[in-house]
Amino acid sequence: MVVAVKVFKKTSPNGKLTVYLGRRDFVDRLDHTDPVDGVIVVEDGYIKSRKVYGSVVVNYRYGREEDEVMGLNFAKEITVFKEQIFPQANNGEVSELQDRLLKKLGPNAFPFRFQLPEQAPCSVTLLSGEGTSGKPLGVAYEMKCYVAENDEEKPHKRSSVAMVVRKVQYAPVDRQAKQPSTLVTKGFTLSSGKLSLEVNLDQDVFYHSDQVNAKIQINNSSRKQVKNIKAQIVQHCEVTMVNKHFTRVVAEMETREGCPITPGASLSKTFHLTPLAKNSKDRGVALDGQLKDADVNLASSTLAANDRGSADALGVVISYSVRIRLNCGALGGELMADLPFKLLHPQPGSEEQQQHRANQKAAAIDRPAKGDDIVFEEFSKLRRGKSVDDL
Repeated sequence: MVVAVKVFKKTSPNGKLTVYLGRRDFVDRLDHTDPVDGVIVVEDGYIKSRKVYGSVVVNYRYGREEDEVMGLNFAKEITVFKEQIFPQANNGEVSELQDRLLKKLGPNAFPFRFQLPEQAPCSVTLLSGEGTSGKPLGVAYEMKCYVAENDEEKPHKRSSVAMVVRKVQYAPVDRQAKQPSTLVTKGFTLSSGKLSLEVNLDQDVFYHSDQVNAKIQINNSSRKQVKNIKAQIVQHCEVTMVNKHFTRVVAEMETREGCPITPGASLSKTFHLTPLAKNSKDRGVALDGQLKDADVNLASSTLAANDRGSADALGVVISYSVRIRLNCGALGGELMADLPFKLLHPQPGSEEQQQHRANQKAAAIDRPAKGDDIVFEEFSKLRRGKSVDDL
């Protein structure tokens, strides 16, 4: 059986440069990030005395374009890697896919390998409000290859190739390691006794489109009544550049079943919630792709290495929690419990990924050496912000 390997291809406007990439998502494995590697083909006789350079630029937009007045600028463009591709500054090792491409594309093909820094932020897009124009907020990566006299020269659009790539994270292999739980209590002024709420989850890590089962246990030793219960999944976003934190509800359920919970009574219940991007159209919801994709996923939780806390993360830091609210009436107020969990994609090549229908399409790209044929697909025909599931 012949297995075709998909390779993404894009050509410069003048037709002189063509870049080939085996994948568009590059995985942050906490201790290192997969390199951005591929092959560039230059038309014979076009370079002359010039050189070919490659770079990876991160665009960090933390404010709306329409608010940029009086010289204000709410975007940063940082070059995180830059290297000369030809003449080759170094003769590093090439991957199996690069080696096959070099043999197939001829002597005018040159490999490149760009290593992103460890603390580079993950790709995230924040949903803009209705009627908002301009570029979306968030973190986006762009890989560019171009021809220039020297590395200080500004590249011309006609002789350069720009491809949007993404830096992503995947779930740890053992996602059953922890079963998070929390217990909160509330006392009432001029009233004896307390109301207690315990929340439990089966696991610490959930995959996108998984159902989150939150088990709650309510014990009412107070003199107040619980009138209704609300369960939510909340997305927490921290924009580190401006030290701003906000939350968005991505799944919600409210019930009066078993209520009112009278003094001395107790209640056990399980809420089934599925966090989805379509559940919330509020401005600021963090997504893992561009806004025009109807099937885009919510942004994945931001993971940090053991020696670094989430406070050291850069860009837009994402986390999730199950939030349970008990309403005790106008005078009693409410009791709220937050239980954090992680929402991620399964590891490439794992059994969970094989069961994930959309991720099966990425298997040939993630394991290119097993293919017997190469299929080139124009990069410009793909939606740049597709979710990880649809690669």
